[in-house]
Amino acid sequence: MIDHISNSDTEIAAALRAELARERDGLEMIPSENFVSQAVLEALGSVLTNKYSEGYPGKRYYGGNEHIDVIEELARTRAKELFGVNHANVQPYSGSPANQAICFALLDPGEKLMGMNLLYGGHLTHGWKVNFSGVYYNAVQYPTDKDGLLNYDAIETMAVAEKPKVIFVGATAYPRVFDFARFAEIAKKVNAFLVADVSHVAGLIVSGDHPSPVGHADVIMTTTHKTLRGPRGAMILTNGNPSNPLKAVERSRENLPTLIDRAVFPGLQGGPHNHQTAAIAVALKEAATPAFKDYGHAIVKNTKALEAVFKEHDITMITGGSDNHLLLIDVTPLGIGGKDAEEALDRAGITVNKNTVPFDTRKPYDPSGIRLGTPALTTRGFTPEDMRIVGECIARILRQPTDEQVIDEVKHHIIDLTKAHPLYPDLTY
Repeated sequence: MIDHISNSDTEIAAALRAELARERDGLEMIPSENFVSQAVLEALGSVLTNKYSEGYPGKRYYGGNEHIDVIEELARTRAKELFGVNHANVQPYSGSPANQAICFALLDPGEKLMGMNLLYGGHLTHGWKVNFSGVYYNAVQYPTDKDGLLNYDAIETMAVAEKPKVIFVGATAYPRVFDFARFAEIAKKVNAFLVADVSHVAGLIVSGDHPSPVGHADVIMTTTHKTLRGPRGAMILTNGNPSNPLKAVERSRENLPTLIDRAVFPGLQGGPHNHQTAAIAVALKEAATPAFKDYGHAIVKNTKALEAVFKEHDITMITGGSDNHLLLIDVTPLGIGGKDAEEALDRAGITVNKNTVPFDTRKPYDPSGIRLGTPALTTRGFTPEDMRIVGECIARILRQPTDEQVIDEVKHHIIDLTKAHPLYPDLTY
């Protein structure tokens, strides 16, 4: 499959082969990662990368876009049907640029936005101080309570006091469902736009395993490469009346489709990545199948299986467990930090990421916790029974992170699991 790269660039070819081997032979448990289908891989490696397509279908600044228009329109239509909205922009390069476009559409520099604090599970682009969202806008951040759960009354009190123009709901490390209806009440009370960043749970929304923000949020953003199991990219979904995306309109809910489109292009981006758009379209078609709903159900069942094992081993889970695809674990009661836990698990072939926990007393580069999830393993066909074995392996390493014999024994268990659930068996690098 990479014959041409092998002939022209041996260093890159070697790295590609090594990465495929790493993915095949280990357990990918970072909850923001997944494995796309080979159909999505084919779209990403297609001739569509050759074409410039500034603008939108039917309104391009370059000629020769008749086939690109078909592809982008398919992606937009599939997104609208899948999530039940009347407008979709599929051009954002990824989630952070998408959130930047939303801020650009809804706020003037210096105006106030409100989002979940990064150190409590929120996202960098929801107002963190070193990010554009905290530099160009007046950002205020809401934390969780000591138990790791969102306190909606406290969030309402903050919103009333601060009066933000935009409120973000969404997270990167929150293991429970979001009450979008309650957030909508809060936003309405202070006349703010409500933006739901559902990047982590979009696939679970499709399968019915997480509530949908449609009907509650003014704007919905999702990346396409997490539980949605598509390529790296993003979509912005809205309701309202789309008009000419190249014509200025007033900032209102009715004009949200136009405001968003203008913010993406020409506001922030040039030509869209057409190979990415096609891959998103392919993934959205896959997500509309009954098999994908079963996949979403399986993600949650696998998370619950892990949760049960960790409870048996008295491992501290933030909020006590999970309702979705991820678990956030405080490893400090075991006498280690998040960095050491991540590295010990990695030596055994289990990939997780170190992560802060609410009210963390350690530094972000070596925090108190680790974050892990089940989407990628569920894609490989792992069952709750498999996840119990995985959970036992993780618990053993967390209790003995410096015992290389334990790590070696766990590694052999991991190899057996990966052989039972091969990844990309027809893919040759």
